[in-house]
This record gives sequence, structure tokens and C-alpha cells, in this order.
Amino acid sequence: MTQISERAAAPVEAPARPADPSAAESSATGQPAATAVTFAKALNTALADAMAADDSVLMFGEDVGPLGGVFRITDGLTARFGPGRCFDTPLAEAGIMGMAVGMAMNGMRPVVEMQFDAFAYPAFEQVVSHVAKLPNRTKGRVLLPMVIRIPYAGGIGGVEHHCDSSESYYAHTPGLTVLAPATVRDAYLMLREAIASPDPVVFLEPKKLYWSKEVVDLGELRRSFEDGSAPQTIGSAVVARSGTDATLIAYGPSVPTAMAAAAAAAEEGRSLEVIDVRSLVPFDDETVCASVRRTGRAVVIAETPGFASVAAEIVARVQERCFHSLAAPVRRVTGFDIPYPAPKLEHHFLPSVDRILDTVDELQWEDGQ
Repeated sequence: MTQISERAAAPVEAPARPADPSAAESSATGQPAATAVTFAKALNTALADAMAADDSVLMFGEDVGPLGGVFRITDGLTARFGPGRCFDTPLAEAGIMGMAVGMAMNGMRPVVEMQFDAFAYPAFEQVVSHVAKLPNRTKGRVLLPMVIRIPYAGGIGGVEHHCDSSESYYAHTPGLTVLAPATVRDAYLMLREAIASPDPVVFLEPKKLYWSKEVVDLGELRRSFEDGSAPQTIGSAVVARSGTDATLIAYGPSVPTAMAAAAAAAEEGRSLEVIDVRSLVPFDDETVCASVRRTGRAVVIAETPGFASVAAEIVARVQERCFHSLAAPVRRVTGFDIPYPAPKLEHHFLPSVDRILDTVDELQWEDGQ
């Protein structure tokens, strides 16, 4: 099993969201149905529920069987569903991906785990040449309903090859759905929706949020999929915090940082709205641009290096669609254009509250504040 730093065990608070109706008292018992759940538990439950609901759903990858994965996301699945549906593979990412393609072509719904973000690169050729292109190449006659789970980004003190921000590679590849949840509730909802999708999905799981907690009712979320009332999350951004002065646009691991920056700005008398993009491809231009048109200013926040990145694409889309509503150029706060740094240096690399607030201060405020 790959070793990770003890710093990975430090909990990270999930971003606060407006109250979820599912947290209300259960009509059957009169007792609160929601409890504090970790991001990791939400993913584990989503996998278990999807496997229980559909026998064609399989889970496989490196150490995901009896061990339950490096981050224990698949804990208990082999014991519950048997080694035929949740199993370990050789340390061969290209082989894992190729096997998943064959299974998806033949009626199964494989979910594969690339143990760490940078471990997925040996499988990238399979993703670009086959996963992304096969439905188009066959004019839709061959679909690939598969999910590629990738623990990604920084904040855990991981050594080389254990932390990277690879979302731009996947988002740039037509034919892939690319998702990056930031909250416990979205972790469950988006993974369930990804598994049910007829299209291949790259599911980016922020490693530093695995231990974050949020009060949710997993039973209610499960029932929403059973009765068809689950909200659509693919292609849908959300307003994580309302504001009037500027919009912070973030996704995945950067959402809690954006929320913290908005809270700090409020203490200084500035109202910042936070948009959680959550679905990188397809992208929700409507929600993002509606916010920017209201506030007139925007900052995009992401851990990835800024050059030719998803953050750069978001800046371009907002600038094109909201030009006449902007009071200042759209700015970015991203990682630097360098290889991902060593653990003791990553706090310099990752976007911080101070870097965000400094950038907001530069958005051409008429009062100079």
C-alpha cells in the first residue's frame, strides 16, 4: 500500500451551504434524520448504494478490495458484494483502464480508481484514444458508461506523484464528463449520477476533503435516486454563498478556501459571492455568468497551474459573456506554473485566503478600498 503523510489525517471543514431540507426531522420517527458524515463516507455509501441497485456496477483498482483503498473509500465493498464485484488489480493503470473499456462495451458499468492523480498518467492514452472517442467513433452505437475515480489535488503533504492537479488534461479532451465535488452532499449525489450516466465520467475527488464533515441525510439522498427526484448535478453550478461586490468562482478543493476568503472579506465590510462550479464539463455558463453580471467583478480560484488551465477557460468564458457588465478584468488565483512542489512547500503553491483577498483588492474599486 502506498504510504501518505500523517498530515493527511488532518480534518478540513466543508464549506457551509444553505440549509438542506433533507436535514429536517424524519416524518416517520420525529427524530433528526441527518447526521455528521465525512466526504469519504458519502462516497463509500454512494458506491455501495449504486452496486446494490444495479448488478452491472463493478468497482476495481489498486488496493480497493479487502483493504478498502488507500483512503478507505471502498471499505467493506468486497465483504458485502464479493470479490467478483469489488476487487484488486495489478499495479498497471493502462491495464485497469483497458479492462474497464472492454467491460463498458459489453454492458457493465465499471468504476475504477486511479489510486493517486499522478498515478493515472500511464492510463491517459487509453482515456484519450478510446474512452473519450469510442462513442463518437461508433456514432453512438457503442457507449461507455464508466467512472474514473481520481483522488486529486494537494493539501495532504503527499510526496512526489501523490499530489497533482490534472483536471485540465481531462477537461480539454472532448467526450469526457469531468466532475469535481466540494461538499459531502455533492460527493454522494454526483457519484451516483456519474455511475448512472451513459457517458464516461472523470470523477475528481479532492484528497484534502476526504475527512471534511457535513450534516446530511444519506438515507434521504438514497431515496431520491430510488424515486427519481434526485437533483441534476452534472452541468450545474451552485451559489455556495451569496454576495454583492464580487464573485469568487471555484471548484473542488478550492471551494473551502473561497468560502473562507468570503467570510474574511465580510469582516472587512466586503460582500463576496462564491460559485461552486462542481461540473467542469459540461460547464454551467448560465449560473456563473448570472452571478458575475450581478456583482460586476470576478476572481477564479483553482489549485492547478494557471497557464492553459480550466481556470483560464473560465476567465475567457466569463470575459466573453459578461464583458459589458464587468467593472474590472477577471482575475485568477491559481497554483504557480511549476511542477507540483515538495510537501513542505505546497502551502506556498496552493491558493490562500490572503492571496485571494489581495487579488480582490486589485479589482479597480472606485473608493480605493
